[in-house]
Amino acid sequence: MKFNDTIMGAALLALALSILQTVQHYPVIPGQNIGPGAFPGLLAVLLAVCSVLLIIKGLRAKSHQAWIEVGGWVKSWFHLRNFVITVSCLLFYIYFSDRLGFLITATAIVSLMFWALEVRPKLILPIAITVALVIHTIFYKGLRVPLPWGILTPFQW
Repeated sequence: MKFNDTIMGAALLALALSILQTVQHYPVIPGQNIGPGAFPGLLAVLLAVCSVLLIIKGLRAKSHQAWIEVGGWVKSWFHLRNFVITVSCLLFYIYFSDRLGFLITATAIVSLMFWALEVRPKLILPIAITVALVIHTIFYKGLRVPLPWGILTPFQW
């Protein structure tokens, strides 16, 4: 799917303005010239400038250009199915990772995606479990980001 530059520029401008509005409410640190909203604010200003340039480019483009063009993948059952599976897996993780835990949800998601991509069935589960364990170890031990344990809480390491 292809959006006209004017539409994307307007969406990014709205995002930049939203970020700027949000960082205005960040607390000021006494004795500091630069507060916690300085860098996000700077990036939002740069995003706003680029968004305005994108809007101008889109408005100057050929007038016969469509605002939204549907891509060829939408007509492909395989690609459309995989798109729906990907979005469903993200929603599944959002809603069930706290209850089931990262290891179970990640294994289920990777298994489903491998099945959708027609990986050999006997390889799906071992690879999915390995991938979930490696990602969990990187985040939990290496980056010290606590991922949810869910029903595996009694077995934490």
